[in-house]
Amino acid sequence: MTLILTNDDGIDAPGIRALQKAINGKGVFVAPQTEWSGCGHRVTTTKPIPVQCRSDVEYAVGGTPADCVRLAVSHICKDIKYVLSGINPGGNMGVDVYISGTVAAVREAAMHGIPGVAVSHYRKGKLNVDWDTAARWTAGVLDELLGRPLEPGSFWNVNLPHLLPGDPDPEVVFCKPCTQPLPVNYRIEGDEFYYAGEYAKRDRTPGTDVDVCFSGHIAVTQLRL
Repeated sequence: MTLILTNDDGIDAPGIRALQKAINGKGVFVAPQTEWSGCGHRVTTTKPIPVQCRSDVEYAVGGTPADCVRLAVSHICKDIKYVLSGINPGGNMGVDVYISGTVAAVREAAMHGIPGVAVSHYRKGKLNVDWDTAARWTAGVLDELLGRPLEPGSFWNVNLPHLLPGDPDPEVVFCKPCTQPLPVNYRIEGDEFYYAGEYAKRDRTPGTDVDVCFSGHIAVTQLRL
């Protein structure tokens, strides 16, 4: 049975390589050729989608994350066990899931009856992600999630916290998604509006994924179509 690896940052992004490391080098890459961050559940229906077969286990797709899963399910792979998406450099929690291409990939999988896990890594400011640590944390989470039964039409959304070197490993917390809106502040220059909302200052309901992840824990939510 096949594990599909995809993302919204592109097939050569370090996050998807960390995801592969988390599952001991297994899986088939069906991922975008280029970055599609923030594309949501966009799909391509009015123009061709080029697919570059790099090897038996790597397909670079000239389309969105949802396109990648559609092609994997319909033409590229058989007997898909799970779709894994990420690791995204930036959080995808709460209402982010409606914007995220990372999450859209596993949502598309759920539409086809295939379970999935989206993994993202919250970043504080412009600090870099330690991909080796992210892979290790993800391996532990996947060991637990891939063995759990998942209701049809459901999928997992995982958000890793940004901790400092030397901090103890974070606790895994199963929680509900936050429904508070993102900051919608804009800076106005003439007749142009520039988004100026600060992600880290978003409202968070206590005990939900935003609060859990911002507090330094791994937030795991089960989402449904």
